[in-house]
Amino acid sequence: MIADTKRFEATFAAFDAANAEDPNIDDGQPKELLYARRMSDMLTRFAPDASEAVRLAVRAQHIQRWKTPRSNHPMDRQGYLQWRSGLYKFHAETAGRIMRETGYDEEMVGRVMAAVGKKGIKANAETQLLEDVTDLVFLEHYLTGFAARHPDYDEAKWLEILRKTWLKMSQAARDFVLAGKVSLPDTLRPLILKAVS
Repeated sequence: MIADTKRFEATFAAFDAANAEDPNIDDGQPKELLYARRMSDMLTRFAPDASEAVRLAVRAQHIQRWKTPRSNHPMDRQGYLQWRSGLYKFHAETAGRIMRETGYDEEMVGRVMAAVGKKGIKANAETQLLEDVTDLVFLEHYLTGFAARHPDYDEAKWLEILRKTWLKMSQAARDFVLAGKVSLPDTLRPLILKAVS
């Protein structure tokens, strides 16, 4: 249930305008705008009755991600973790600022920022739903490209990555995958099924 449809639509439009500035192109569209649309589409398929907060959080998940490049941090595990935690904070703050500009109160802003900032996965239902959608979108749209960028990974490494993704997902999201409701890449389908069995 959307409390104020005009405000909600204005906020979606503002999120999309921010992501439309992405100089990186994927499938003919600004990369993060395409990602945001894929996130919303997956949410509609997986949890069509999701709360207003989750709908907003899903749309803002990677907002203006290109402004915080991975190359700004050391190219090691510690650098990766610093980059990722910094991204969560940046995305949450950017989404919160836009929501305040479009008239949302602090209670709703706080809920969206908590989800986008990955606060309380497994404990916060809205954060968990955002995580589920993120993982489903990764499996359907980005796993193949990820595999192409890492031809050096052996089967053991792939099983580790896929199992970590699976562990972050709720049982409902796992069931959604196993029921065939996510398009898995044909070349990686056997590996995915092996990882989650």
